[in-house]
Amino acid sequence: MDQSDHTPPLISERVIVDGTETPVALLADGRLRLPNGVPRCLRVDKEVLGFVTDGANIKIKTILETNEGCCRVNRKLVRKDIVLQPLSHESQRLWSQKLREYLSSLGRPKRLFIFLNPFGGKKTAPIVFRDHVKPLLEDAEIQITVQETQHQLHAKEVARALDISKYDGIICVSGDGILVEVINGLLERDDWETAIKIPIGVVPAGTGNGVAKSLLDLVGDPCTAANAALTIIRGHKRSLDVVTIKQGENRFFSVLMIAWGLVADIDIESEIYRWMGSARFDFYALSRIFHLRQYNGRISFMPAPGFETYGEPISYPAKSTSSGNNTASTEPIKLWRLRYQGPDINLENLSWRVITGPFISLWMNNVPWSSEHLMAAPEAQFSDGYVDLIIIKKCPRLHLLSVMSEMSNGGHVRSPYVMYLKVKALLLEPGPRMEEQEKGGIIDVDGEVLARGKGTYHCDRKTLMTYDQLQVTVDQGLATLFAPV
Repeated sequence: MDQSDHTPPLISERVIVDGTETPVALLADGRLRLPNGVPRCLRVDKEVLGFVTDGANIKIKTILETNEGCCRVNRKLVRKDIVLQPLSHESQRLWSQKLREYLSSLGRPKRLFIFLNPFGGKKTAPIVFRDHVKPLLEDAEIQITVQETQHQLHAKEVARALDISKYDGIICVSGDGILVEVINGLLERDDWETAIKIPIGVVPAGTGNGVAKSLLDLVGDPCTAANAALTIIRGHKRSLDVVTIKQGENRFFSVLMIAWGLVADIDIESEIYRWMGSARFDFYALSRIFHLRQYNGRISFMPAPGFETYGEPISYPAKSTSSGNNTASTEPIKLWRLRYQGPDINLENLSWRVITGPFISLWMNNVPWSSEHLMAAPEAQFSDGYVDLIIIKKCPRLHLLSVMSEMSNGGHVRSPYVMYLKVKALLLEPGPRMEEQEKGGIIDVDGEVLARGKGTYHCDRKTLMTYDQLQVTVDQGLATLFAPV
């Protein structure tokens, strides 16, 4: 043992490792000191999942990074058992006690409710869970209850009625859609103030995986199911803003993004090319750029500090004039959470700005990555109380191609044709296409259609809201996620 290390041990004894009697110590700072080549030192909080006694042995379940490749994103996680053989029954009991006490002090989850979406993305969630998630949870001795979703909104229905007192967290093995359903289900409960505090974990197994990518990118980890599962096991948490979209009496809670215009059209209308996989987005983006649409309309917003120069000053936004059939409520915008916890907070007297169309694209993001391959809002924070707003009004087609290609690394926000700002509240008044006034657009929220205008893709399908004025507000840190840091 390094004589310069004066960290006191919780336990230090000679045990047998790989047939050789050697000193081993569990230090108070959570390091497990081992003989050379085993490896030399383990961080219990990061690399130890759990342990089991096996006869006279203690089998420590670990998860280690391989040293293959020079980049962190190319390294893989490998499960490895390290076997200690204490020299007496009393020594084995003491080692088990100290390991158990330290692991318990970390606040890791012990019981998890897991939603498994067998229909999302490439329909691989059951395989991903079986091969990459369940073995790690078993090593960590976490009790699990698994619910396969049977249809759209099934997760929302279950979350609305779930006895959350039985669990330390809810896990979504899917894309972003199941997470959105769970958030909406929890916030529709009578005990929503308690329910929304339960930590939620996301394991990427869908098409977009924007929230999982945003979380794992915080520490430079690749967006894999194993890394996501390890994040959940370690039990660290962070707050997440929840965005409320309101129209009349209808409400929807968003955690990822809201889009109108080019991005929404690509996301939703490309569904007819699902057989192409993720290539469908690139293919349809080219089609939409060369047959570019622009939309009339206007947005009124309350900017975050530092963004007050965008748009023009305006008094509190007036009644929508974007369509001939206004169904939206014109009551003052209020923060949703405070509406239920105390007196209404009226944003009417605060500073507002307005930007009028035509628009090519309007995109609001709650986290940095909208999918694994699109860094939509590089400055977005999980709980800053704002959404990041990306606006494109006028842009030459060739430059628009460059803007779209730069979305993979967030470089699009540096374009002179892109406005990038943060807002606390927003009124979106979507209008018709400039070239075809009889047709409207699509409001895309977290990958699903919230509202459709006339003449749009599948415009005959029923939606939660109408293609008219929408109120958008942000509740800071309302939800909780399992996170790497």
